[in-house]
Amino acid sequence: MKKLSWNRLVLYAVLMSFVIKSSEEIVNFMHMKNVLKFTLLFVLMMQSCSENAELSVTIDLDAGADWKPTVYLIQPEKFDNVAQSFVGKVLDSAQVSKNGHFEFINLPAYEEPVLLELAVQRKGEKYPNRLTNENPKTDNYFPLIYQPGSQIRIEADIAHFQSTFAIEEPSATNKALLQLRDIRLEAYERYLAGQMENHGVDEDLLQREKNLYNFKKELIDFSDSTAKLLPAMVALRWASPEGNYERVAELVYKQSEKWNALYPEHAWVKELATVADKRNLPILVGDLIPETQFPMKDGVTTSLQTLLENQKMVLLDVWASWCAPCRVENRNVLVPLWEEHHENGFQIVAYGLESSEKAWSNAITKDGAHRWLHASHLQGDQNPFMDALRLTTIPANFLLDEKGRVLAKNLHGDDLANFVDKYMSKK
Repeated sequence: MKKLSWNRLVLYAVLMSFVIKSSEEIVNFMHMKNVLKFTLLFVLMMQSCSENAELSVTIDLDAGADWKPTVYLIQPEKFDNVAQSFVGKVLDSAQVSKNGHFEFINLPAYEEPVLLELAVQRKGEKYPNRLTNENPKTDNYFPLIYQPGSQIRIEADIAHFQSTFAIEEPSATNKALLQLRDIRLEAYERYLAGQMENHGVDEDLLQREKNLYNFKKELIDFSDSTAKLLPAMVALRWASPEGNYERVAELVYKQSEKWNALYPEHAWVKELATVADKRNLPILVGDLIPETQFPMKDGVTTSLQTLLENQKMVLLDVWASWCAPCRVENRNVLVPLWEEHHENGFQIVAYGLESSEKAWSNAITKDGAHRWLHASHLQGDQNPFMDALRLTTIPANFLLDEKGRVLAKNLHGDDLANFVDKYMSKK
């Protein structure tokens, strides 16, 4: 209900107090006084009801034929619950009236600002806390910061809930969340729109991986630039709702250090610190590759240190004969690089996720990859090498200096060629 000003309240009360009588009827003063008292009490009660509405929302239902006229209030109680389906605690629900309005009254008595999520669901969806992260234009929820004792006025389109979500006079923290929403939407349009529905051929995987990295980086860059903790946590979760930070390990590690220095006792920061512990991430740029024993194709087991001897740069390439983009990279990028720089101290050590020696050998021959060194445990993707480097995804690579320190990683195509050319030209 719209809040009435005091002047309008008095005028409304006075007008309501008049009882229409015939011209001969005399108004009873005491009766009019009682009517005035009752009317004032009624209006004040209605105003008080409006003032108690801590979350007041208006939803455009015009395109909502496929949606339930219900809004759910959800609390993610842990860092990894944010933006995650089926795990947030459902605090309340409210039916949307025909004019699209509803309110949440008497929220839990929080002692400090808390992140909540408002969500809508399609008809037929039985879980009120199902959150979609498929397309920011149509995703069905929005996170917002509730400050105890505050009142929040919201508008949204039910079929485009996240992208149209608007807050009247937002707090600085909620303004940051709206800014993050816009960054996410623009980054999605720039890097991911279309490719999520149409994955294309396997050879396009490396470009799709690069696009996904750039999308995640824009969100994590927001976390790096903001001073607001909870919006930063949302940014990190939106970068990977499934919680997979393997490809952005360095970025997430940096954010963990930043927020741990500012809020070391915050429960979500502690969770992030666990996620971003170096023991749970792949080897980071700047770190030394752990001493590893390589079962070489010729049957000899060789140490990493031996492979680094007399080399200015070693490309440690993780691939497989069944990996189409790996095979393309072999032929189009690695062969030319090896031919150009090998005599000057550039070496490639390729570790294969293989279980068939025949398939492995055939791929090496067909790709012209016999030029460089190869190793494999012939145990498929469950092997000691992947465990040692904490990898789960290929193609992957590490560019190492003569001491085994990681100079760069997961560069492909022109990015890889340019890095090697520049580095070797200085040596």
